[in-house]
Amino acid sequence: MGGIVIVGIDLVAREAMLFAAIGFLIGGVDDLLVDFLYGIRAVRHRLTGWREASPSLETLGKISVPPMAIFVPAWDEAGVIGPMLATALERLHGQPCRLYVGVYPNDRATIDEVARLALGEPRIRLVVGEREGPTTKADCLNVLWRALLSDEAAGAERAQAIVLHDAEDVIDRDELRVYAAYLPRFDVVQLPVMPLVDRRSRMVSGHYADEFCEMNCTLP
Repeated sequence: MGGIVIVGIDLVAREAMLFAAIGFLIGGVDDLLVDFLYGIRAVRHRLTGWREASPSLETLGKISVPPMAIFVPAWDEAGVIGPMLATALERLHGQPCRLYVGVYPNDRATIDEVARLALGEPRIRLVVGEREGPTTKADCLNVLWRALLSDEAAGAERAQAIVLHDAEDVIDRDELRVYAAYLPRFDVVQLPVMPLVDRRSRMVSGHYADEFCEMNCTLP
């Protein structure tokens, strides 16, 4: 009897491992497909000698930027959202963009900080959601999306692209031009992120820098 029980457990374990192996195989096919497509492109480029031209600093200045909306979800970001928005306004001066900042009704400090910068500044759109925070970033982005659609329905210029940023990001002055250079050919454009290391905070700053490194981003 004991032998039958052991054999039964062994059979169940083998079957479970088989199903698990099939699941891992299915889950890894998409990753393998990306590598396969990359290999085909690499071989084709090597055989033909063709190389896709990338925009340079000289050509970026000649690229026309279409209207874009920049979404910034913000929960409890009163300490960083002000400098972030001020830097963005200065660096993106003259470029057709509008910053939609999503905040929560129970985060008065962040609301006040964004409202201070939005006063008399049409490029900043303060969007206060109905739900108290924190929720998820996706929920806040949905609130911003609905605000954008509402503005466009009311006659605002239609955004040709949506840019996602966090409240602590330092925006590059040429990033919208890079998007404009690639968006005619691609639906989604992602730029590498460079973490700014604070030497005075080695534990926290170093932790985030290590995470960026693991994600194959660019370190200074």
